[in-house]
Amino acid sequence: MSIAVLNGSARAGGNTEQLTGVVLEGIPYTDIVLREKKILPIVDQRHSEGGFQPVDDDYDAVILDVLRHDTLIFASPVYWYGISGLLKNFIDRWSQSLRDSRFDLKELLAAKKAYAIIVGGDNPRIKALPIIQQLKYTFEFVGMPLEGYIIGKASKPGEIVQDTRALKEAEWLNAQLKGGS
Repeated sequence: MSIAVLNGSARAGGNTEQLTGVVLEGIPYTDIVLREKKILPIVDQRHSEGGFQPVDDDYDAVILDVLRHDTLIFASPVYWYGISGLLKNFIDRWSQSLRDSRFDLKELLAAKKAYAIIVGGDNPRIKALPIIQQLKYTFEFVGMPLEGYIIGKASKPGEIVQDTRALKEAEWLNAQLKGGS
């Protein structure tokens, strides 16, 4: 099993990264830290003559790296009741990849498994559920199953260690991922 984390956190070492670390303890993975990448917002050229034009940023390298893995973990803090802009920009650019003649994005993503790790401070087990639904619908569109998710409650740095439920779920997912390797 080859795992890539799409780390959508804008803060290094934050709660989302800490919870993801528990999930992946003892498991090799590729950490794609989106805040360290230059991924420009999409310019919708789906219906323009000539289609999408090349963009001078890191998206192409990131999507090619993602496609090398068979398990993807989408990790994001809750920002204004949605995923981070960093992760949203990356997913929005899939529209461009869906028309890339080098590969069939839907076919390649359909062969992968997806998980979500979401951390928020304002009643996230209820208020972050629309994020899970958004990701589920997005993944369904490309045929990629959402295998599971963890929602943690934390706001200030380090608070995630107080969410024993999220930590137990992370340890359980860790055991599942280890069993699948």
